[in-house]
Amino acid sequence: MTDKALSIDHVLKDRGKTRVLDDITLSLASGQRVALLGHNGAGKSTLIKSILGLTPINGGTIRIGEATPGSAQARRETAYLPEAVSFHPALTGREQLTLFAKLSGAKADVPGLLERVGLSDALDRRIGAYSKGMRQRLGLAQVLLGQPKVALLDEPTSGLDPISRQDLYAIIDELAAQGTAVLIASHALTEVEARTDLIAIMRKGQMVADDTLNNLSALAGLPIRLKVRASVNADALAAELGGSRINGASVELLCSPADKMEALRRIAGMGDAVADVEMTPPNLEDLYRHYAQEELK
Repeated sequence: MTDKALSIDHVLKDRGKTRVLDDITLSLASGQRVALLGHNGAGKSTLIKSILGLTPINGGTIRIGEATPGSAQARRETAYLPEAVSFHPALTGREQLTLFAKLSGAKADVPGLLERVGLSDALDRRIGAYSKGMRQRLGLAQVLLGQPKVALLDEPTSGLDPISRQDLYAIIDELAAQGTAVLIASHALTEVEARTDLIAIMRKGQMVADDTLNNLSALAGLPIRLKVRASVNADALAAELGGSRINGASVELLCSPADKMEALRRIAGMGDAVADVEMTPPNLEDLYRHYAQEELK
C-alpha cells in the first residue's frame, strides 16, 4: 500500500527558548512498520505526544490520514501503547477491555483478544494482581480494538520475557498486514532491526536518518568486518593480509562494501592457510552510533 496513514511535515516544537522538535518530517504508509530511535531527550516522546494531539506544535503539520491530531476522527483512527501502561487495579482484564470497547464504540470479542495476547488465564483476575508484563499485554489488547489507521507503540516490549516479545512482534506483523501503520519507539535495537521496514533516528530534536536499513548502511559507508581464522600460523596470515591479530589464531580486516569481493578473493588465494572466514556487516547498533553520534548507554 502506498497511501499515507501518518504524515509529519516540517514540524517545529518549542519549549520556552529550547527547540525540542526541529523541522521534523516523517511519513508512514498503510501497513508500514517504522522504528523510531534516539537517545533520551532526542524528542521521541514529544513527537508521539504531538501525533496524539496532547502537545501542540509551533509549526508544520501532522495528519492521521486526513485528520488533525486530537480531532474525533484522529482519536478513532489512532491507537497508543505507552511504556508505563496503567489501568484501574480493581477491574479485571475482561472488565477493563470491555470498558475500552464501549468507549471506542468498537464491537470486540474481548475473550478472544485477551487470548490473542496471552491473557486468557487471567481475564477475570484483578489487574492489581497483574505483573508489569501482563499489564503490557493488556495494553496491547487495547491497541487491537477496532482497526486503527496508526498504532504508536512506546517501548512495547518493556517487561516482557523473550517468548512474549516474539509474540508481540507477531501481533505487530498482523496489525501491519491488515493495513495499520505502526510506529515503534524503542531502545531494543536488535529486535527492531529485523522486524521493521524503515528506521528513523532522532538526535537533539532533529531527524538525522530515515530510510531502510540497507540504504542507511550504504549511505553511512561503515566498514565490513572480516574475521579470518588461520589453519596454523596466524602471523603469516597477518603479514599477507594485513589487519589486526586477535586471540592469537585469527586476523580481523576492515573493508568498505565496494572492496568486499576483492578482500574475499585475496583470502581465498591463501588456500589451506585459511581455516574459516566470518563476515559481519554493520548492524543497527553501528548505524545508530553513526547517525545519532552518541554512544549507547
